Amino acid sequence: MPAPIRVAALYQFTRFDNPQALQGPLLAVCEAHGIKGTLLLAQEGINGTIAGAPQALEAVLAHIRALPGCAALDVKFSAAPQMPFHRMKVRVKREIVTMGEPDIDPTLSAGHYVDPHDWNALIADPDTLVIDTRNDYEVAVGTFRGAVDPRTPTFRDFPAWFREHREALLAGKQRIAMFCTGGIRCEKSTAFLRSEGVEEVYHLKGGILKYLEQVPETKSLWQGECFVFDERVTVRHGLAQGTFQLCRACRRPLDAEALAHPDYEDGVSYPACIDERTPEQRAGYAERQRQEALARQRGELHVGAVRKPPE
Repeated sequence: MPAPIRVAALYQFTRFDNPQALQGPLLAVCEAHGIKGTLLLAQEGINGTIAGAPQALEAVLAHIRALPGCAALDVKFSAAPQMPFHRMKVRVKREIVTMGEPDIDPTLSAGHYVDPHDWNALIADPDTLVIDTRNDYEVAVGTFRGAVDPRTPTFRDFPAWFREHREALLAGKQRIAMFCTGGIRCEKSTAFLRSEGVEEVYHLKGGILKYLEQVPETKSLWQGECFVFDERVTVRHGLAQGTFQLCRACRRPLDAEALAHPDYEDGVSYPACIDERTPEQRAGYAERQRQEALARQRGELHVGAVRKPPE
């Protein structure tokens, strides 16, 4: 029987003077232990999701915790019925979560953490403005009851959205509570609001993932499922795998209605993205699907997988 797959969503804001020097050794330890996923390094820290056998995952996490400022690494664990990633990538970026506000430092000015078990009382208070900081396609899958949806395509759009709607948003509210998938975007969004002069700002510690793990469904104010950036697509209460599938063209989640739509073609398009791609792009996606199907028939690794080097 294959070893169970454990998934770790992690991040840590800390100072890496030379993230490029960390890239090679981190990739090597991941590959040596059969870990797959994506890790991002920047001068502001580390972020990503990785998966593998539990003991192998712990070995990689031990390596990460030994990096400067990472001893208290924030990690959310969940399980997957099979490996949810095709390969292992370690990339160096300008930001570990892109907001485009270079003066924001979450290590100095992030908002107040709220434990998942205290979250319901906070967001049920009519004096609290609740904001979902995730992208529009993530919010469409599920969100907290009564939360404001900024309808932003990317996190980079969040600052401009808040500045444009600030007066209306804050009218009659004493505090702001924000949430995201694992907590990292809220570190920046709360720090951003504080830089804009909003002092009473709170965010869900551990994000939606920790809430779905710890808060029973019978007491939950969460509605729907939570989008995750791997092959599981979405998770539900208890972090059980959700019901959505993934569009291979645009990487958005697909529900049963989208899968039944005439514009849906497996791996090529679905209603929300068909007009965003050229006929040439869709032809390329169709060819990729054909090659993957042929590889499966031959019992080979599908396109995009990384072959294990011979021992």
